[in-house]
Amino acid sequence: MGGIAFASVYSTLAIPIARYADRTGRRARVIGIAAAVWSLFTALCGFVTSFWQLFAARMGVGVGEAGGVAPSYALIAQHFPPGRRARALAVFSLGIPIGSALGLFFGGWLAETINWRTAFIIIGLAGLPVGWLIATQVPEAPAGAPAAALADDTPRFLEVAGELARKPSFWLLSFGAASCSIGGYGLGFWLPSYFSESLGLSLGSIGSFFGTIVLIGGSAGILLGGALADKLGGSRPAAYALTPAVAFLFTAPLYALAMSVEARMAAWMLFTLAYALSLAWLGPIISAVQGLVDAPRRATASASFLLINNLIGIGFGTFIFGYLADLLRPAYGSEAMRYSILYGLGFYLLAALLCLLAAWRLGRDTKPQAV
Repeated sequence: MGGIAFASVYSTLAIPIARYADRTGRRARVIGIAAAVWSLFTALCGFVTSFWQLFAARMGVGVGEAGGVAPSYALIAQHFPPGRRARALAVFSLGIPIGSALGLFFGGWLAETINWRTAFIIIGLAGLPVGWLIATQVPEAPAGAPAAALADDTPRFLEVAGELARKPSFWLLSFGAASCSIGGYGLGFWLPSYFSESLGLSLGSIGSFFGTIVLIGGSAGILLGGALADKLGGSRPAAYALTPAVAFLFTAPLYALAMSVEARMAAWMLFTLAYALSLAWLGPIISAVQGLVDAPRRATASASFLLINNLIGIGFGTFIFGYLADLLRPAYGSEAMRYSILYGLGFYLLAALLCLLAAWRLGRDTKPQAV
């Protein structure tokens, strides 16, 4: 439920939807419709009466998100020049920590105060007017920009895929992001269990403890990563891979240190810093992917990147950490989740290595920057 139901649809359906957005040039309309579908299926989660109905509703949420993210990357890249693009994409990516934190703060409160069905319905219906606003009010291109390419002039999918396949930096960035996503999704799913088993936090305390880590650490890390990559980038595209590589190198030891302290405030500070560094990749790597292809290919390139990142990260992150904890429980008992997370931090080190290798190739693979 937490992985495959969502990841299988989200990762694969994103490519044809992004392809349509590239061919028609109507990215804002595609994003608006996707947001409406996303919201509608979230609301439908409140009406389910069985596991398989909830599974199907979660797949529907995946359909909506599949149509929202890749075209959004391309639309932002259309509006912002390369020197400001990582920061713009970082601001867009703030939806991850802000939305996650609001879910931790208010999702549980709604479910406890009213009931979990009403929580899904309220949160889902709130997104419908947002979808309408995006579709009708967001311009497709900056004022004075040339009209979007016609479908006949847009490269075919196999052409875009072939161009990406010939660029080592695309594969290195994609699998680097996927490696850190295994760690990120795994930790996001299982850290509450660790906080309960090892730190002794109650369910109510976990929401505020983890929610503030996600909100403060995530927002700071994403913004700092985007700003730093833009400042160091310029004529040095390698900076868009080096920035997350250095962040990942420090992420793993900081998480390990956070799990070695018993004082809750010290643990909170270390977890917050580690979480910030773990999300510093979003602006730089997404921006780097936009620079690998020309404008009419960006949504498709983004969807191809997301296919690798999310199918691996979402699909396997939660399972790997849970599986390791089950294997370790006979030896470590209630501390099994702690050691599962410690072993899983190796994915951040793998991500750092892949991004370092990507930095070596990125300068040669990046297209001449013209919007």
